[in-house]
Amino acid sequence: MIFNIAIWSGLTIALYAFSRALHLRRPVWWTHPQVLGFALLMAILIATHTNFAAYRQGSAPLIWLLGPAVVAFAVPIYDQRALIVRHWRVLLIAVATGSTISALISWELARALMLSPALRASLMPRSVSAPFAMIIAARIGGVPGLAATFTAITGLLGATIAAPLARVLGIHSKFARGTMLGMGAHGTGTARAFLWGPEEGTIAATTMVLAGLSNVLVAVIWQSL
Repeated sequence: MIFNIAIWSGLTIALYAFSRALHLRRPVWWTHPQVLGFALLMAILIATHTNFAAYRQGSAPLIWLLGPAVVAFAVPIYDQRALIVRHWRVLLIAVATGSTISALISWELARALMLSPALRASLMPRSVSAPFAMIIAARIGGVPGLAATFTAITGLLGATIAAPLARVLGIHSKFARGTMLGMGAHGTGTARAFLWGPEEGTIAATTMVLAGLSNVLVAVIWQSL
């Protein structure tokens, strides 16, 4: 057990560090850690005939750290609480609208591709950060690991196109830019938003957390029906 954790957790961290270093030297989309690191890890898993259950067990400490990582966003949220209180109605509308649109698009995409019920349920929570998405997927009959993968892909694509999309649409408001990244690209988008500025980052973090909590609540209610 300990050996398995040391191997797969250590390998995951090493691949991330390698991909990040390469991305800093050559900042193109395919060197991003969530793309290159993921591809290299998948290649190793396939080459060693390691199934996902074994990898999940070996990377359990890293998966556990997703929770504290999300909680850490509470610090900037607290620092900017006056801004959040001033715009709470807009935030709630943005979260409700974004979550609804994302769920509808995911449902229609899954139906068009004729995905299995498990894959469809794994795709549905892609609009929230990985810790929330894994909980929701487990509640509605999906596969938590696949939900985390779909979430990572969504976050990466959202963070990549955010800047050009904001320019094309003429979005200059810090509040709007932060909301867009938090709702459309969750964790990865929030990290990108903080590069734009503290206000954008705080709004993105708040939007991400609100979206996650509200979607988990909906999933729990759905399961109880």
